[in-house]
Amino acid sequence: MKSAPDTVPRGWAVAAAPGRLPGVGHALSMARRPLEFLTSLASLGDLVEVRLGSRPAYLPCHPELVRQVLLNARVYDTGGPVKDKARPILGNGLITSDWADHRRQRRMVQPAFHPARIATYAQVMRDECARQVSLWEAGRPMDIADAMQGLTARVTARALFSTDMAPHSVAEIQRSLPLMVSGAYRRAVDPTGLLARLPLAANRAFTAALGRLHTLIDTIVADYRRAGEDRGDLLSALLAASDEEDGGRMSDREVHDQVMTLLLAGVETTASALTWAWHLLAANPEAERRLHAEVDEVLAGGRTPDYADIPRLAHTQRIFTETLRLYPPAWMFTRMTTERTELGGRRLPAGTDVLISPYVIHRDPGLFPDPEAFDPDRWLPERAKSVSRGAYLPFGAGSRKCIGDVFGMTEATLALAAIASRWRLRPVPGTTVRPRAQMSLTTGPLQMVPVPR
Repeated sequence: MKSAPDTVPRGWAVAAAPGRLPGVGHALSMARRPLEFLTSLASLGDLVEVRLGSRPAYLPCHPELVRQVLLNARVYDTGGPVKDKARPILGNGLITSDWADHRRQRRMVQPAFHPARIATYAQVMRDECARQVSLWEAGRPMDIADAMQGLTARVTARALFSTDMAPHSVAEIQRSLPLMVSGAYRRAVDPTGLLARLPLAANRAFTAALGRLHTLIDTIVADYRRAGEDRGDLLSALLAASDEEDGGRMSDREVHDQVMTLLLAGVETTASALTWAWHLLAANPEAERRLHAEVDEVLAGGRTPDYADIPRLAHTQRIFTETLRLYPPAWMFTRMTTERTELGGRRLPAGTDVLISPYVIHRDPGLFPDPEAFDPDRWLPERAKSVSRGAYLPFGAGSRKCIGDVFGMTEATLALAAIASRWRLRPVPGTTVRPRAQMSLTTGPLQMVPVPR
């Protein structure tokens, strides 16, 4: 039963989530069915208190409250148990660093994502997309989630480490990264910390994969330091970066941590969203038909798309934008208050956890009419103007907004266009798809059949 919201002086409705259990609070609901649990809270109020164990945490369900959190990174810093468990894996990179470190890191990493650099990375994307469309066998079922993971791993690795990176290094990243991601997720959701210490095969695989990635990155960074040349890739940009305030450069340790962060953020998220896009297109023939019409017009003669084509692939971009609304890879992230503050009329002491869920916000019918429908045209310019500020958050917002948002959109647009120009993807009959809220919001393995166009 809904708990009655408290009306506060500023007009915000604040409520407490029902179903709290002694000792664990709502932790079991969060662990067993996080998406259903979180979306059920949106109707309770603008700000909803949940209990994770004995600790209170707050879920803002109104976009203005979300904006207050995300645009004040000093007061609402990254934090909480997930960050504490991620730090030993990712180091002190853009995802895990505290406010002061993050400001410096952001200044130094941002040039690596300058539009001129994105255009260079797009050549890697183009090459890998062309390779991808040539690999499939007509009529033979395949795991499209695995295929998209492989594509984004190759793109990210080659964008990070140059187009002439040794193939075995790319293969190592493609092999080890999924093991690292799954292991990191298991640790993040284990409140006891005991699971990571058990002598399980999965733990051994995680430790080995993490060790291989650390060794590979250290070796490549050392090689780049010795060469001292700009190879036009992300790593060259990181090594050349200097802080505009003090002129300092990143140490090898700092560069290593940023590379680990960019690998994690650049592979899993885009792969998950692309997989959802193919699932949604197969279920929405009209959107797929218009995609094919657009790519046939823009890519006359069946050529592979390149960076210059992106402005003309407007419907393709809207498909991915709408996919990110329905299934944002970063389905939830956390912030922690660094000082006493007030949110939605509720006083929060320092050290309070705040949960931000783009999945919840994106499904609010007051913000997006018919929110469960896949409607790329809701992102037509004349309709997109009506979307409230803070209502669309696939990349976050504020100073911690995903630094690779343009990179990811560019990669996804080129991948959708390249594959759709050659193939239709059809689900294997009887396939049931349910969102899996893990490190990213995934479909899990998804068998689809490529059909030539």
